[in-house]
Amino acid sequence: MGRHAVLARTSRRFAVVPTVLAAGVLGAALLAGSTTGTLSGFVASVTGTTNSAGDGVLTMAEQTTTGTVLCSSTDGTSITSTNSASCAGVNKFGGGTTLTPGDTVSTTVVIKNTGNVTAKTFSVAGGACTPSFTGTPHGAATNICSTMTLVISSPNNPNAYTGTVGGLASVTKPLAQLAANTSETFTFTVGLPSSADNTYQGLAASMPVTWTFTA
Repeated sequence: MGRHAVLARTSRRFAVVPTVLAAGVLGAALLAGSTTGTLSGFVASVTGTTNSAGDGVLTMAEQTTTGTVLCSSTDGTSITSTNSASCAGVNKFGGGTTLTPGDTVSTTVVIKNTGNVTAKTFSVAGGACTPSFTGTPHGAATNICSTMTLVISSPNNPNAYTGTVGGLASVTKPLAQLAANTSETFTFTVGLPSSADNTYQGLAASMPVTWTFTA
């Protein structure tokens, strides 16, 4: 083999090596770019950091016309799972024991939506009516609950209820919606019919009254 042939083969071998190395380096660079995302390009992004939502509060208070709260669905700092309370509140039937036939007695009570959402439904309901005696002697009538009359009204609910005291028992009467932080003044008028005779002397009727909001 001549000297020129050996030189030519050697030159070709050295020429191939740089080419192979260059191809390998370029392939590695392309692979790295495809896996790390560092290839050049346009990028834009926006992150909104203020995203929140909150629940409203629906609470109720029964109070006098002067604003004195006598009963509240919450203690003012926490809301229980029932968000309800049972307390004396305003004596809506007046509490008197001197009604005579034809007499009526009226009492006002204020119901306030102390929350920050509208009470979409609002209602009043009576519990069981309980007859009793106010003293001795007393009459023998046993139907005082179905004899005493009762009218419930307010500016936005002029005909909330009209009937007997006992007729309100276990009945739920719908009322107008009540917006947040507003109140409604209700008047309860209890009467003894003029037809009542001596058998109704010294008798009384009582029942719980429940107000309910929903939203």
